[in-house]
Amino acid sequence: MLLNCDLGESFGAWTMGMDEHIMPYIDQANIACGFHAGDPITMHRTVQLALKHGVALGAHPSYPDLQGFGRRSMTLKPEEITAMVSYQIGALSHIAASAGGLLSYVKPHGALYNDMMRDEAILESILLAISHSPHDLAIMAMTTADNSNLKALCQKHSVPLILEAFADRAYDEHGFIVPRTQPGAVHKDSDIIIEQARNLANGTPIQSINAKPLHLEADSLCVHGDNPDSIAAVEAIRKALKDLH
Repeated sequence: MLLNCDLGESFGAWTMGMDEHIMPYIDQANIACGFHAGDPITMHRTVQLALKHGVALGAHPSYPDLQGFGRRSMTLKPEEITAMVSYQIGALSHIAASAGGLLSYVKPHGALYNDMMRDEAILESILLAISHSPHDLAIMAMTTADNSNLKALCQKHSVPLILEAFADRAYDEHGFIVPRTQPGAVHKDSDIIIEQARNLANGTPIQSINAKPLHLEADSLCVHGDNPDSIAAVEAIRKALKDLH
């Protein structure tokens, strides 16, 4: 089981996250491309940091929403979404190449990520952008109890799929994460987080918020590194996953 984290989300004089502290514990870095966070120098520094630690490079494109941190949905035409995602992939891809690196996947951010999971047209627009990249890139997308349609669309566009799960989020009985607006949506207890990570890595069922067993297929766990507590949690998850082997 791989660990991924959203990184490079500082902007100008404003710093977000603890990228240098989290990078040694993860396998995949989802790097902001300037539309919801990040800027050219932050992108460059984050790429260099990831390469230093042998971490895979992923583009983290979003809607053009710096003010809202990419968390607000936008009504765009399919061709606009394709062009918008292509633009961001291209920017990070060139920065990666200038540092001797190569992108390996794309994980949409925020509202764009959530919207693509609900709207097939948005997902196909993103897959089209990825499939047109000069390099072979995978898409990282949220796993649910039924990934058949997601897999079919990825296969249609010849885009490899990385299924992502969350160790610190509660799931409903259909395998969707519970909205943060609902009580119990985010796990706070480190023991619960580590146990959910273990179960996801083992392929054994986790418990939904309704106390029903839920099987989720996952390749990568999303973790966070924006404060000392989250760093400690990731360190504990990494240790727990190593202990499985």
